[in-house]
Amino acid sequence: MTKQTTVRLENRDHDLSLRPALQECLRYIGKVCIDCPKCREECAFLKKYGTPLEIATSHDPSDPRWLMLAYECSLCGLCAAVCPMALRPEEMFLEMRREAVNRGIAPLPEHRALLSYERRGVSRRFSWYALPPSCHTVFFPGCALPGTRPDQTIRIYEHLKKSDPALGVVLDCCCCPSHDLGRADFFSAMFDEMKSFLVDHGIKRVITACPNCHRMFRLHGAPLEAMTVYETLIQNGVPETGATGGDFSVSIHDPCGVRQEKEVHAAVRRLAAEKGFSIVEMVHAGEKTLCCGEGGNAGAVAPEFADAWAGRRRKEAGGRVLLTYCAGCAPRLTGRTPVFHILDAVLEPRAVVSGKVKTSRSPMTYINRLRLKRYLQKQNPGGVVRERTWSADPPAKAKSRGRIGLLLLLAALIGVGHAAGGIRVLDPEFLRQWVQSWGVFAPVLYILIYTIAPVLFLPGLPITIAGGIIFGPVWGVVYTIIGATAGACAAFLVARYAAGDWVRRRLTSPRWKRLDEGASRHGWKIVAFTRLIPVFPFNMLNYAFGLTAIPFAHYAAASFICMLPGCIAFIVFSSSLPDLIRGRISPTFALGLVLIGALMLLPILYRYARSKNHHKQEIRQVDSTKATRRNQKCRSNNL
Repeated sequence: MTKQTTVRLENRDHDLSLRPALQECLRYIGKVCIDCPKCREECAFLKKYGTPLEIATSHDPSDPRWLMLAYECSLCGLCAAVCPMALRPEEMFLEMRREAVNRGIAPLPEHRALLSYERRGVSRRFSWYALPPSCHTVFFPGCALPGTRPDQTIRIYEHLKKSDPALGVVLDCCCCPSHDLGRADFFSAMFDEMKSFLVDHGIKRVITACPNCHRMFRLHGAPLEAMTVYETLIQNGVPETGATGGDFSVSIHDPCGVRQEKEVHAAVRRLAAEKGFSIVEMVHAGEKTLCCGEGGNAGAVAPEFADAWAGRRRKEAGGRVLLTYCAGCAPRLTGRTPVFHILDAVLEPRAVVSGKVKTSRSPMTYINRLRLKRYLQKQNPGGVVRERTWSADPPAKAKSRGRIGLLLLLAALIGVGHAAGGIRVLDPEFLRQWVQSWGVFAPVLYILIYTIAPVLFLPGLPITIAGGIIFGPVWGVVYTIIGATAGACAAFLVARYAAGDWVRRRLTSPRWKRLDEGASRHGWKIVAFTRLIPVFPFNMLNYAFGLTAIPFAHYAAASFICMLPGCIAFIVFSSSLPDLIRGRISPTFALGLVLIGALMLLPILYRYARSKNHHKQEIRQVDSTKATRRNQKCRSNNL
C-alpha cells in the first residue's frame, strides 16, 4: 500500500495550483512516511483523518475542504516527536493553512476572536517600548502573562533589572496567532518591523516569558538572541521569596511551543525544585508533552479534539497540581486539575500550595495590560520609547472607519427625522392607520420580503423588528414566524435542488462538516439544536441543511417550532419600541428584555452543561482506570 501511494505521488503531474512549499511537503511526506500507526496512536485528529501519508495523498487542489483539515490540527508537533522517520507533519499542515489563506478561504469566522486579540496586542493603545541608554537586552513578556498576572510580571522585571540595570522592556505581540493561522505575509511584515526597530537600536538579546513568543524569536528573530526568563533566572539568581515549607508534589506541563527546548525544560524544573516542590514526571513530558488544547487555535473549529488533549493531561496529572510556564495553557487546563504558572511558584510558593494565587480572566486581562503599560511609562528611565502605530493590515482599519461612519450617518438621519417631525411614523395610531391603508397586502408583502431575505443572504433581524413595530406583539409573531419558516425552507430547497455545488464551495469551515455529520446521526434533532442554540449564521445554515440527508418535512417542522421562541422574544421587544422612543417604558418592553436575556443565556448554559458532563465523564474514566489498576495489583499479590 505504501509503495503504490508513493508511486502515485511521484508520477503526479506538477501541481501548479499549490504553492511550491506545500508541494514539497506533500512530496516529502509521500516519499518518507512509512504509514506506521505511532502518530495516530497519540493524536485524536490523526485517528479521525488518517496518517500524514494518507492525508498527503488524498489531496485535491480543487476541493478547499481538504485544506480546511489543517485547521483542526493543533500544530503541537507531538507527531514529529514520536515519528521513527523524523518527519514533521505539522509543517505540512501549516503550509496547508497558508495555502488556504493564499486562496482567500481563510482565516475562518471562528478565528475572528483570536485575530482581534492579536490586533489589540500590536495596537498603539496596548504596545510600549522602553529602551534605556546602553540597553542591549529587552524583556518581552508577551500578551497573556501581563494580562493574567501583571503583578508577577512587574516583580520579575524589577528582579531582572538588578542584574542588568539597562534592561529594556517591550509590550507587544509577536503575532504568533497570524503565523499559526497561515497569515504568513502579515506575520512577516509585523514581526520584521518589530525586529528591525530593536536591531536598529542596538538590541542583541530578547528575554521571553511566553513559549510561543520564544518560538517566534528562535525561528524568525535572527540576529537577535532569544532566551527564556526561566533560563535567565537560573543564571542570575532566583528571587528570595521563601519555599513551600514542606514536601509538595507537582507535575510539570511543558508547553508544546518549546517541545524541543531541553534547556528550558531543565531550567523550569530547577526553579520548582529550588522553591521546595517535589516533581513527579508524567508519561508525556519534555519532548513528548501533550498540547493543552489551545494549540493552533484548533479548539475554535474542533473543540472535541481540544477537549481530548485537556482530558488526557488531566488523567496523567492524577490529581496533582500542575505547574506550567505558558500563561495560555494555565487557564485552558484550569478546571480539569489545579494549574499554576511557574512564576507563581517562584514568587508565591506558599500561595501555590494553598491554592490562593490571584489571577485574572478576560475582560480584566485587558485592563491589567493597560495598567502595566502605565506603570512602565511612569518608571521610564529615559532613552528610546515608542508605541507601535504601524500595521500591515490597513483594510481592518478602513472597515472599522466605515462602520463608524455608517453609525454616524444613521444617527444623523434619526436626528433630522426627529427634528422634521418624522418621529410620528413610530406613533402606534399612525402605524395602525398605515397598515389598514394597505389592507390584506401589508402582511402578504411582509411575509414575501421575509421569505426572499434568507435566499439573498439579507439579515432577518431588522425585518423582525419592523414586524413587531408595524403589526404589534400578536400578529407580528404570526406573520414573522410564517415568513422566517418560508425563507428557511426556500433556501433549503435551493441548496438541495438548484445550487448545491455553489453552496458546497462556500461551506469550507470544519464546523459545517461537523454539522453534516451531526445531521446524519441525529436528523431533525440537529435542526432543533441549531435553531435554539444559535452557533451558526442563520442564512448559511439554511443552505447547509439543504445538502444533508434530512427530510424536508422534518426540517420545516423543526425550524418552525424551534425558531418560535426567538421570534416571540424579538417581536415582543420590538413592539414596545414606539412607546420607548416616546419616553414610556411599558410592561411589554420589560417582558421583551427578559425573553431576549433568556435566549442569550441558552448558549452559556449549554456550554456549562457540556463542560460539566465532559468533566464527569473524565472522572468516571479516571476512577475506572484506578479500579482496574487496583484489581490488577490485587491479582498479582494473590499470585
